[in-house]
Amino acid sequence: MRFWIPAALAAYLLFFYRLTGTGLVGPDEPRYAWVAREMARAGDWVTPRLWGEPWFEKSPLLYWMTAAAFRAGLNQDWAPRLPVALLSVAFLVFFYWRMKTEFGFLAAGYAVAVLGTSAGWVAYSHAAVVDLPLTATFGAAMLCLLGWCERREPAGLLPFAALLGLAVLAKGLVGLALAGFTLLVWAARMGAPPLLDFARPRVGLTFAAVAGPWYVLCYARNGPAFVEEFFWRHHFGRYLSGALEHGQPLWFLVPALLAALVPWTPLLAALDAAICWRDRRGYFLSSWALSTLVFFSLSRDKLPGYILPALPALAALAGMAWARQAAPRGLLTLCSALLALMPVAATVLPAALETGLRDALSEARFPLVALAAAGLLVILVGAAEWAGRRRLAFAAVALCTVGGYVVMKQTTFSLIDRRAGARAVWRQAQPHRDSLCLGQVRRHLAYGLHYYAGQRLPECSEASKPYRVEGGQIVSGLGF
Repeated sequence: MRFWIPAALAAYLLFFYRLTGTGLVGPDEPRYAWVAREMARAGDWVTPRLWGEPWFEKSPLLYWMTAAAFRAGLNQDWAPRLPVALLSVAFLVFFYWRMKTEFGFLAAGYAVAVLGTSAGWVAYSHAAVVDLPLTATFGAAMLCLLGWCERREPAGLLPFAALLGLAVLAKGLVGLALAGFTLLVWAARMGAPPLLDFARPRVGLTFAAVAGPWYVLCYARNGPAFVEEFFWRHHFGRYLSGALEHGQPLWFLVPALLAALVPWTPLLAALDAAICWRDRRGYFLSSWALSTLVFFSLSRDKLPGYILPALPALAALAGMAWARQAAPRGLLTLCSALLALMPVAATVLPAALETGLRDALSEARFPLVALAAAGLLVILVGAAEWAGRRRLAFAAVALCTVGGYVVMKQTTFSLIDRRAGARAVWRQAQPHRDSLCLGQVRRHLAYGLHYYAGQRLPECSEASKPYRVEGGQIVSGLGF
């Protein structure tokens, strides 16, 4: 009970406190939410539709979650965000249970703390996009195999197949590819015969029973257009030719991974051969993380969220290392030093979400009070760590990380809402909704305004209206 009460409070502060402190941000959140809202309105849970037309960019799990939230009566901000946050917490509970079963209480506690407070996990738990649903379903599937890869226990095979089916419903063939590559890397060292366990009919039938019906129904209703758009363009075209123009260099996901683990990135130095190579489960987790990094690095299209499925594996490895006292001293001191980045990130984040990180770096500020507090924390954590109070030092870093996120939510979310979202602009535009058109606006703002308006607003070049949106401002027609 002493563990669960602070854990529940931390979960609330990390994942639910000010969850809708910003409106939907970027082009993806409002698009996906629009599709889900149309599903809820029309009752068509098979064909995703954007602006009334079939839209096959993503598979339906996120749409179903959000549509169910709309049906439950949640509003246009809570319906997209709450299901993702709930799934995040549900996965962390499952992650703790599997880690405790396989590695014990200490390893489980450390691993959940690392994952649950890492920058990537917290950020994507606040975003109504497909990255966290993919990671949660795929990650849960892989965790079911820990007993199999250590002791050849068959009990986890059917849950693995069912959860992998959900992963295929979360983001298409990506989850299947990641699982396949992970098992091949694992088998390259451990031997191929165990892979025959996955050829059992009940394993394949379980996977097909979960993943198959939507794909069959969607093809039956939409024909070759579904296959061409969903598979050829958004799977193979994206991976092989960068069809959606998110091209990045081969190394792009390495710094993205290091940033996603902040403040726990230094703990990667604790992963030695005894954990990552000689331990069969550790080698499986290492294969999972490495396969994710290599698979997405080879893709022509890359986005930072692609690295998210590697985080549970790395957090599990870090938990194993810390529980075994294998980590060298000084790593937690470095973790506490990285917390000094939080106040700096708070000054950059609104502009980064609006225009991109490269342009936003010029707005970085270094608040002296916050940096002084971070310096004091480094001294205290370092003293505790070198005195052998490792658990105390770890708890101090975790606690201060949670506090840092709370401060960021209080100070930064309102700026994000004004600069990178559409909700603040829509509140100004709403009195003129029937007399409004869109002029020169950024793509993310246009999608957000369509979503909050509940209809596709006309372009001013197509239909002149008394009021127009220019940039992020409402301009009277008398001015043009």
